Amino acid sequence: MRLDRFLSNFPEFNRLDARLLLAAGRVRVDGERVTDGRCDIREFQRVELDQRVLQAGKPARYIMLYKPSGHVSATEHPDHPTVLDLLDEPDKHELHLGGRLDLTTTGLLLITNDGQWSRRLTLPGSKQPKVYLVETADPIGGEYVETFARGLYFAFEDLTTLPAQLEILDTRKARLTLHEGRYHQVKRMFGHFRNRVTSLHRESIGPLELDPWMQPGDYRSLTEAEVACF
Repeated sequence: MRLDRFLSNFPEFNRLDARLLLAAGRVRVDGERVTDGRCDIREFQRVELDQRVLQAGKPARYIMLYKPSGHVSATEHPDHPTVLDLLDEPDKHELHLGGRLDLTTTGLLLITNDGQWSRRLTLPGSKQPKVYLVETADPIGGEYVETFARGLYFAFEDLTTLPAQLEILDTRKARLTLHEGRYHQVKRMFGHFRNRVTSLHRESIGPLELDPWMQPGDYRSLTEAEVACF
């Protein structure tokens, strides 16, 4: 929200008051005096008018979680434990997911309280590469590579998937890189060849890889450099 609008939302100030307060240099954001009402204010910032705290701010949270199988990618669910149940954090009720994984899918999941950051992460136009380790019931043929690279038509959405890169690692094991996140996309792509996915694990999102030391259910905060990747 713009700073001038933020100020005018208080009942004692109108828009003219907000402009005058700013022009007089009476408003500080994170300790810095701000006079430009066009400055964007987020819920994580501290805003003060003279000695009065208008918004205390709160810490932004960015978490990497190794999602285990059997946990739902949701904040609450009537039938299954959720990924938030894995967190021992007092503010976890304020967190939401930056994307999702199916119930049985494991691997990298990002959790935050920063809505702008998670939108950048999940918007279709972001095209952040997501890398999955896939195991299948039947052998994976060389024709899969070319088909996935061309893109597959999904009739339900009436669209063709973006080109995907498939690296065959073993007879029934491959690494797949996607640049989008359609509903059950990996399973549907292999389903094109009537080959059932038996195991699916997300290794990375963009430049961010799941830490090799992590076990299912482990989590940690992202570094400032990692947050800035998205």
